[in-house]
Amino acid sequence: MTPGVGVNQVNQNVDQINVAAIIDNTPLSGFQTWLMVLIGCSVVIDGFDVQAMGFVAPAIVRDWGINKAALGPVFGAGLLGMLIGSLLLSMLADRIGRRPVLIGATVFFGVCMLLTTLTTNLSQLLTMRLITGVGLGGIMANGVALVSEYSPKRRRVSLMMWVSCGFTGGAVLGGLVSALLIPLGGWKAVFIFGGVVPLLIAALMLRYLPESIQFLVLKQADLSRAHAWLKSIAPHLTINRDAQFVISETKQQGAPVAELFRNGRAAYTLLLWGINFTNLLNLFFLANWLPTLAISSGYSESTAVLIGTSLQVGGVMGTVAMGPLIDRFGFYKILVPSFLLAVFVIVLMGHTGLALSFLFVAVVIGGFCIVGGQPAVNALAATLYPTSLRATGVGWSLGVGRAGSIVGPVLAGHLIGLKWSTDALFMAAAVPALLSCLMLFWMSRLNKLK
Repeated sequence: MTPGVGVNQVNQNVDQINVAAIIDNTPLSGFQTWLMVLIGCSVVIDGFDVQAMGFVAPAIVRDWGINKAALGPVFGAGLLGMLIGSLLLSMLADRIGRRPVLIGATVFFGVCMLLTTLTTNLSQLLTMRLITGVGLGGIMANGVALVSEYSPKRRRVSLMMWVSCGFTGGAVLGGLVSALLIPLGGWKAVFIFGGVVPLLIAALMLRYLPESIQFLVLKQADLSRAHAWLKSIAPHLTINRDAQFVISETKQQGAPVAELFRNGRAAYTLLLWGINFTNLLNLFFLANWLPTLAISSGYSESTAVLIGTSLQVGGVMGTVAMGPLIDRFGFYKILVPSFLLAVFVIVLMGHTGLALSFLFVAVVIGGFCIVGGQPAVNALAATLYPTSLRATGVGWSLGVGRAGSIVGPVLAGHLIGLKWSTDALFMAAAVPALLSCLMLFWMSRLNKLK
């Protein structure tokens, strides 16, 4: 660690300032809290807009007089756009900064949501969802990276996971808002809401959102603003006019994606990609098909909806609870047994003779482990890479995971078409959870060998 000022020196005039030491050893300030609220709001509306198509689909089917199966490619287009956005915008953020990419992506998908109200046929709708998805794909990776770079180490994982939880909260909000707006203004009202709100958030971010101080120091750019933002974190710090920022990292050379495989990072990167792929495959399989499979098992439509909602409730509980546990015990001691538990409860979900009360418990636990585990995997990615690669590392792992989110529902639909039983389907769904568990265990062994 490069020497520099720490918390015990904040009342002194200093010539060298260790950015990480200041952030790690200073109590969380109102400036940092406001930053995380802003990013959290963008993640919430990100989750809202990603799920919006699912909420308005029945209204579009009714208004346009189309078969509901025709919307399948439209759903896939949105996920494909997010995959592209995760890959491209994360690399861009490691070159030009988190702030401009976050603000630009938020404005972009807000405008796209408004333009979606002008669509009149499926091909136009598919195109707009693909384009909108590109903007949506730039939010999570860059938001997590920026939160990581402004969080003290002792609370970093909790803060990253709690902000990430906004995505699930946005999905829940989407259901509530859609239920209110569709009867009043039709499906277009949902897209108007989903377009206006991100533009308002972007205006606030333009005024208040800072750039990563570590990023500015690495780039040797706009250091006067870095001084001001650091003073907002540690108001009592007296900085000499010629004080020099120091960080314990060096600027990475070459293509950002290639750097993910250098300096001993290759195995971690590949395992991280595999974990994201299998977990998002599992998550989207469960989220998309649980209600339908519940109806096939004889439950009413309202009960099936509650079963599907229980998965997201468990996800929120998992995200909130796992963050502090990981901060205390580490990623692997929490995530490995969590995904192992998921294997058993997913198999249990498919047991046709299971009492309804036990099914709800199994689904909540499954959501706790699978849905709640995804923000933890995002946070793990943010801790594995240095500042100059952090957005690219998180973005590419999420991008590969998006491929899993596309494969999961499609594969499940194919297996249902082959007349697989409910028990067999959920046994198949347990396999990705087992693979996630094994890859995390392998990663933990590599970590001990370092």
